[in-house]
Amino acid sequence: QLQFVESGGGLVQPGGSLRLSCAASAFTFHYYTIGWFRQAPGKDREGVSCFSSRDGSTYYKDSVKGRFTISRNNAKNTVYLQMNSLKPDDAGVYYCAASAHDGFNCLESEYEYAAWGQGTQVTVST
Repeated sequence: QLQFVESGGGLVQPGGSLRLSCAASAFTFHYYTIGWFRQAPGKDREGVSCFSSRDGSTYYKDSVKGRFTISRNNAKNTVYLQMNSLKPDDAGVYYCAASAHDGFNCLESEYEYAAWGQGTQVTVST
């Protein structure tokens, strides 16, 4: 089974930072493509960042480039999303997801992800 422990969400002021964590308990992240997605109320879920299992390439939604960083710690079997300079438009429920496939657009092809975390709420407000 693919299992996650997802955490790190919370309330932050605009310009603040949060670090989301997604820890695997039943598989090794190194062998999977990992994506971070978010969904704001009334909006479709969108890809935020992803990490390809093929070559370690990372990808970011245009609006978060330069502010968000995806990374992993193989020893801890954990993937992180560091979010800096947060804006109100960044608010929503954030999900991590894992796919055994590679070579696909990991920001857009949500159907390729077989396992999803429970989601963690990110609120950006004064």
